[in-house]
Amino acid sequence: MTALSRLALAGLFCLSLAACATQPVDTTPPPAKRLDAKTSLEGRR
Repeated sequence: MTALSRLALAGLFCLSLAACATQPVDTTPPPAKRLDAKTSLEGRR
């Protein structure tokens, strides 16, 4: 019984470590496309 409880405790510890080690998802949008000089002059921006 103690071996089973130790195995369960070790499994929970490994799961908690894995949950903390994952990278958060990057939710920032990609940067806007930069306009060159010709495009900005033609668009009158």
